[in-house]
Order: sequence, then C-alpha cells, then structure tokens
Amino acid sequence: MKTNQTKTYFRTNKAWYWIVICLLLMSCSPIQSQWKPARAPLITRWTKNISPDNVHQEYPRPQMVRKDWLNLNGLWEYAIRPNDGVKPEIFDGQILVPFPVESALSGLKSAVNEKQHLWYRRTFDIPDNWAQQRILLHFGAVDWETVVWVNGKKVGKHQGGYDPFTFDITDALNKTARQEIVMYVWDPTKRGLQPRGKQVKKPEGIWYTAVTGIWQTVWLEPVPTASVKTLQIAPDIDAGVLKLTVSGRGVNMKSHMAEKFHIRAVALDNGKEVSATNGHIGSTLKLKLNNPKLWSPDNPFLYDLRVTLMQEGRDIDTVTSYFGMRKVSLGKDKKGITRIFLNNRPMFMFGPLDQGFWPDGLYTAPTDQALRYDIEMTKKLGFNMARKHVKVEPQRWYYWCDKMGLMVYQDMPSGDGFVHKGEPDLKRSEWSAKQFELELKRLIDNFANHPSIVMWIAFNEGWGQYDTPRIVNWIKQYDPARLVNNASGWADRGVGDVHAIHSYPGPAAPSNEPNRAAVLGEFGGLALPVKGHLWDDSKSWGYRSYKTREELTAAYLDLVEKLCPLIDRGLSAAVYTQTSDVEIEVNGLMTYDRAMLKMDHDKIAAANRRLYLLLEKQDNK
Repeated sequence: MKTNQTKTYFRTNKAWYWIVICLLLMSCSPIQSQWKPARAPLITRWTKNISPDNVHQEYPRPQMVRKDWLNLNGLWEYAIRPNDGVKPEIFDGQILVPFPVESALSGLKSAVNEKQHLWYRRTFDIPDNWAQQRILLHFGAVDWETVVWVNGKKVGKHQGGYDPFTFDITDALNKTARQEIVMYVWDPTKRGLQPRGKQVKKPEGIWYTAVTGIWQTVWLEPVPTASVKTLQIAPDIDAGVLKLTVSGRGVNMKSHMAEKFHIRAVALDNGKEVSATNGHIGSTLKLKLNNPKLWSPDNPFLYDLRVTLMQEGRDIDTVTSYFGMRKVSLGKDKKGITRIFLNNRPMFMFGPLDQGFWPDGLYTAPTDQALRYDIEMTKKLGFNMARKHVKVEPQRWYYWCDKMGLMVYQDMPSGDGFVHKGEPDLKRSEWSAKQFELELKRLIDNFANHPSIVMWIAFNEGWGQYDTPRIVNWIKQYDPARLVNNASGWADRGVGDVHAIHSYPGPAAPSNEPNRAAVLGEFGGLALPVKGHLWDDSKSWGYRSYKTREELTAAYLDLVEKLCPLIDRGLSAAVYTQTSDVEIEVNGLMTYDRAMLKMDHDKIAAANRRLYLLLEKQDNK
C-alpha cells in the first residue's frame, strides 16, 4: 500500500487505527509482560508449576464450601509509595498474588519499610449468574494493615497479618463497566508492636525475612441476602454428639422475621446420612452419632457435614463442611502420672517444630502440593504431631492435617518486647494488649473447627509475654475443648495444662505435676549444612553441627533413645527442631528447598514410631 493510500485508509478507518495502537501498547505494557520469579538463593521443585493463570487455584476454605466462587489470584498491579495514603497515578508494574512482595515468586523480591505503603490494583468482572446476590470479597491473610476501595468507594479496613477477613462489596459495584479493586498495605514489622512472629528486616540466626502484603488467596463469593456466615463445630465423643452453632449474615435476630429462618444440618459417613437435626440460627444444634468413628493420627476419619439455611421451608443457602470426632484432655495413667490423653487414652505426642517458611514464597508455599508435602513427610517420618511455630497457616494446611492425621500444637504469633529468664511479665501498652487479644480471638474463631489442632500455645520463650494467668484463663474458657500451654520455654507461670521446657540439644523433661502434663517444647536442633541447598553458601547456623548424613542420623537416634526413659517417667510430648532448614538456620530434617531429607528415612521413622509403644504397652497392661 502506498503512503498516501495508507494515510487515506487510516483516516477513513479510525476505529481500526485505535485498535491497532491499543494492541501494540498492551503488548508493551508491564502488566501484560511475561511473569517470572525474581532471582533467589534457592527455589523449590514446585516453582516450575506456577504461572499467572495457575497459582493457588484450590478452594481456600475447605470447612465451609459453596459451589460458586471466583479466584482473584494472579497478576495485579503494584506500587511502592510513601505512606501518605495518596493513590498512585501510575503503578510500577506487576506482582503475582498471593506471594508477598519480598518473595521471589512475587516476581519482585522487593523490600518495603514502615514509611511506605504497598499498593495493589486489579480489575475483574462479576459473572452474569451472580445477579441479585451479595458479593463478598475475601482475603485469606494480608500482612498487616489493609485498606480497600472498590470502584473508588472505600469498603473496609483491617489490621492483622494472620486471619482471613471479608468485605461486602455489593453496593460499590458498577452495573455495566469492569470492576476495580485498589488497596494499600502498611506493615511496620519490628518497628510496630503487632503480632509478627519471626519476621525481621535484618534476618540472622533464628530470625527470618519479613513479609508484606497479600500472602494468601484473594477470592470473590456470591451469597443470598440472608446466608450462613460461620459454623462452630464442637465434638463430644463421650456423649456421641456433635454440637453445631450456625451464625447468619443478613438475618436480624432481634426481628420477628428471624422466626422464619431455620437451619437443617446433616452428618454423612461416606455419602450416607447418619444424623440430622433442625434448629434456629445462633442456637446449639446437636447431631447424635451412634458408635461414632473417632479421629486419630492412625485413623483420621472425617464425617461430612451439610448445613442449609431455610426461610419458611425454602432452601436459600447451603454450605458443606466436615468434622472429626476426637477429644483431647488430661488424665492419670496407670502409674498415677498426669498425661495428655487423646480419645480417653494416654498418647505420646511427638513432632517437629514447623516454621512454615519457603525459599521462593517465604510465608506462602509455592503450591498446594508443596503445602501438603511437608505434612506427608512429617507423617512418613513417623511423627504424629507438628508444632506450628509463631505463624498461622492457610486453612488448607490444617485441612491436610485433618485429612492425613497430623495433630497440631498451634502457637499464637508473637510480637512486642521480650521477657528474659527470671524477669516478670511485660507491661504492654493498652493498644498492644488489645491488638494481641483481638488477633488471638480471631485465631481461635477461624481455626477451632479443625480436629487436628489439639493445643493452643499462648507465648513462646517470653516473646511478648504479659498477663499470663489472665490470658490462659480466657483461652480455657473460650475453647474448653483444647489444651493450653501458657508458655513454651523459660517463662512458665504455673498455669495452663502443660509445663513445657526447652532443652538444646537435650532431651530433658520437667518434673511431674499433679494437674499439668510434662512437655519438652523444643529440643534437638541438630544441624547439617548441605552444599547446593543453602540459602547462603558463606554462612549457616545451628545448635549443634555435623558434617555427614551418617553422623547426623546417629546423633538423632541417640537423642530419640534418650527420650525413652523420660517418657516412662512422665514425659507426655516432645517437639524436635525442626521440619526444614530456614534461611541460614540449618537445623532441618529437610533442606530449605525440600529437595533432600538429611537423615536416613527408615532408621529415624522406625525410631520415632517405637516411642509411641511405650505408653501403648503400659495402657494395655
């Protein structure tokens, strides 16, 4: 086509001209450019399975499932700006959600400090078949303070780095145009007093890289105007009953209209209905189970649960869930020693300290398969428990523990100051105490339905420890179905259900007490740096180091053998440090990239499993 003809063509075909220009611009846009992980010292084998269209696509809330939902994981726009709250006119590029900005899998591996905001933006469409419903925007977790706008309208603010939260965005939606989410995140990390776990800006030793922003799945869900909001599940194996309390959204319980709403709950065993009941929202319903199948590490049986909200006999909302019938308590063994009991029998509980960090995703596992892998390996190595250390995982981690039969000792993430040995509890500020207790309550509210969680740990080694008797008493009253460890480590205050000491390399045990069980809250920490699998080739850290796999295996077997007489004398549980290496800390059973088990699998699995026989033999005499 000649030049004059070209000019004439585009003058008479302006629409096509602008389409071509837009396509060219889109192809050059940073938001459309190809994502790839940032350079990292280590990656895991799951990294190759990740793409902007394939990132944590699994349903994020397995204990309350609806069939309709929309995953918002993938590429978002991002910007890092001064924390003045002014929305960026232009964003800096793309970030892969739900990976924190400091991680390689975000595509950025960028630091954000307490004087900056991390901004996010993305657009989305509402499916046509969601019309006439309320639209909920869910965040699995965002660290730490989040403010969200939809189509320019502020829909909410949230403070807390470990708990899921939800905004009803229905009234902010456009009727025809695409929808837009804009949000900022502020995270002071160690400069603040909020719960933060092991995050620091200058990692070293047992302290790891900080995370900022979205680190769990973001998703949309349509619900009716009146819908099921929460389920509270409480098994009672002695009575053969499941107690269920259902709260509602969009139902005014003080209105006379509330009488028109009812709940129908059905328990199922492999698809077969085994119990059903009806009742009101907010009341405690009881599902009777004849000869209930009990949940345990050896037989992690789960019943299915279907809950339907009905209005004047018409089904308006249904969610599906599951539950495990199990009981954790204290009791006296045949020697009169106070021990931890599972399902009314003494059980020795043994597992690794689980930090929940990943070299490519930091707080966020690269995939659901990776999340599951740690639990599978823990079980294969002969452990029946894991202590989740000053971090809270996505719901799917606990789901896999429920499914595979791994008991969990759950820490409350720490923050604020430190109590050293021999010092009294901290005097926290009013704000610090209020925020800690708010996030503690959310932890229990959001995760107490999981049968795998058998113990709450209020404080670790004096980190942020304050007002210990009051905090423990509150947890005991709020969740009487679980044990409470007041302080794992050196700041025991004589309250709670267990006395847990730390001993490196150990092992050791606290003295027996009439009303508390003896627990070895941490021990081991045997280190082996493995070349080619290190976060930093120039340095590594461990409690006690070895040079070969054979030496490490022999040292581990020696520790486990020394546990035997302690168990016989009264030790109820022990926690070995730790599941995997984390950054320069190389105390892991596995390397940080999960590529290598650092000990002989068969030998340590056999040794671990022998520990449970000690109490089983005593109980069977």
